[in-house]
Formats: sequence, structure tokens, C-alpha cells
Amino acid sequence: MDPSPLLAAFQQRFGSAPACLVRAPGRVNLIGEHTDYNDGFVLPMAIDQAVWIALRPRPDRRVRLDSLDYPEPAEFELDRLEKGPDGWAEYVKGMAWALQSAGHSLSGWEGVVSGDVPRGSGLSSSAAVELACGRAFAAVSGLEWDPAGMARLAQQAENRWVGVNCGIMDQMVSAAARAGHALFLDCRSLVYQHIPLPAGVAVVILDTSTRRGLVDSAYNERRAQCEAAARFFGVPALRDVDPETFQARAAGLDEITRRRARHIVSENARVLQAVQAMRAGDAVTLGQCLDASHASLRDDFEVSNAALDAIVTIARGQPGCLGARMTGAGFGGCAIALVQSRAAAGFPDAVAADYQRQTGLTPVISLSRPCDGAGLVDLPG
Repeated sequence: MDPSPLLAAFQQRFGSAPACLVRAPGRVNLIGEHTDYNDGFVLPMAIDQAVWIALRPRPDRRVRLDSLDYPEPAEFELDRLEKGPDGWAEYVKGMAWALQSAGHSLSGWEGVVSGDVPRGSGLSSSAAVELACGRAFAAVSGLEWDPAGMARLAQQAENRWVGVNCGIMDQMVSAAARAGHALFLDCRSLVYQHIPLPAGVAVVILDTSTRRGLVDSAYNERRAQCEAAARFFGVPALRDVDPETFQARAAGLDEITRRRARHIVSENARVLQAVQAMRAGDAVTLGQCLDASHASLRDDFEVSNAALDAIVTIARGQPGCLGARMTGAGFGGCAIALVQSRAAAGFPDAVAADYQRQTGLTPVISLSRPCDGAGLVDLPG
């Protein structure tokens, strides 16, 4: 996103240039789906779509944030935080609440926010808002920037203030990503490593233009099935079950629970295989891991839909595509494809045309590069 309109809006509303500009990215998950709440492994990357805030400090304890994307502002006193109706402002207040609850002394600020992370597509626009606000609070309050610590506070804000029971993956990658790399995260220990994307490939985001229909009951049902399987195996979480143990004992589970558990166990193994392939620069094996992940999500975990299956199949049929899968919670949203760089230029138009013919929907397809996590951006001039 070009921040020029944001900077111009700040100048118009406040009569001066901002004191600082912050950016926090959305994310796409290369592989490792529904493994986070099973204490497993994930491999997301930050994308070049992000949330931006132009801001300046205030002398009082008030926060005022105008949005170019929503009509209502976020405005509140740091000494009188109160939950309001559901809306984007609650993410801003939630970050203030989480930071103050952790003992940080905050200063007031005012600014303008905008972003180009599509909402509801599974690219984590909410985590981008949280981390952009965390970076803004850190900048005006003189806080040392600790990516992992800020990610944990952002997760608390979403869990306990906003009321969404998310894992840590989205916040961690938005906070701690590195350009050119994916973030290999152990969701139990929160230890992470930066893994380079193989040379000569591009990651393509395939937005089906169907929005996620994953209702709470479906998510909670799968979570409960995974917990039941972990109890059967006598372990804290399915992350502790290796493929050999699963194969030896899985017959004791009912069919549905067995399929749910098989996805988690095999997906964790695929993440480890994908990391090994990336370290070796082996894009072909990485693509095969993506293909196998989609089949598992479709058949064993049953969180795909017709639009996701269609766009994945179409993508795989294009020259230079090494692998593709749905990404995110499922039931709509986005898929990703791993494409040889030499074939990437014509890939989006070819997929879009075929997908529109088959479904009547117009997808949004974009090449994405792995970007840095949340940070300060140099102001022009």
C-alpha cells in the first residue's frame, strides 16, 4: 500500500506531518493448519498487505484514531477503558488494556489508520491492527520493542478483550517475521525460527471471494474432537502423537475422531518436512507438502469448500505450479499456490479466468513476498 493518502489525511486532520509511521503486516500460512490449538507446528509468512498508522503523541492520556476504512473513530481515555459495541475500535482498546495490564505505562496519541489486508479472507487483518497499535503505543510511550512479548499481549487482547479464542500464530508472525523468510513456530514453546523461501519461486494468494463460514460450533466441534483424541492417546495434545503411534493405535477411535486426529498428526509431520525442504532449497518437495495438506484438510478435517477445491485444482493445472492448498480456518477465504518465478507473471490471469468460468465468482489473485514484521517506517523527506 502506498502510504501517501494516509499521510495526506493526517496532515489535513491534524494540521501537521505525523511524528511517526508504523506498519504491521497480514499473514498467509504456508502450511500447518489447525495445528496451533493442538500445540503443534505452523509455518506462516508475513505478506506485503498491511495496516498502517500515521500518528503523533498527545500531552494527555487520550487516544484518538481515525480510520480511512471505517466511518467511526476509535477514541478513549487510557484511565477509563470500557468495552463498547463490537467493532474495529475494540482491537485498539484491547491493546491498551493488555499493555497496561502487563504493567506498561502508556502515553496518549492521535493518528489515522488504513490498510489493504482484506477483511474476512483469512489473512489476519485483526492481528495486523493489533500489532500496528502495539507498535504505535511502544513508539510514543518509550517501550522497548519485544516482538514475541507484544505478540502474546496482542493474543490476550483478542482472547480476553475482543472475545475471539484465537491461537498465537497470527500475532507472532505479524510481530516477528523477516523479509524473504517464513516463520517456523512451535505453538507450545513459542520458539520460532526464520526459514528462507527457496530461490526461484513465488507465493500466490488466491482469494476465492467467498468469505469464511466457519461458525463457532464447527470450530469448537473440531477442537473437542482433537482433545478427545489426545485423551485417548494419553497425551496433553495431539502434537505428542507421532505418525507411527497413530498408525498403531488409531483403530480404537471412532471414524470421525480418527480422521480429525489423522489430519493433525500428519500435518505436523508435513510442517517438519516442509521446513527441511526449504532449508535444502527444495521447492518441489515443499509443493508436494502443500498438495498433501489440502487433501487432508478436505478429506480428514473437512474444512474446505467447493470454491477452495475449485481454485486449488485450477491452480495446480497451470504451468509452473508446484503445489497449492487452502489456507486459514476454512469454509471459504483464501488458498495459496507455490509457483516457479518464471511462470508467475501469467499465472494470476489464467487462474482467474478459469475460476470465473467454473464458479461465476471473480477471485482476487496476487503475488506476495515474505515481508518484515511490525515496525517503524521512515517518513518521506
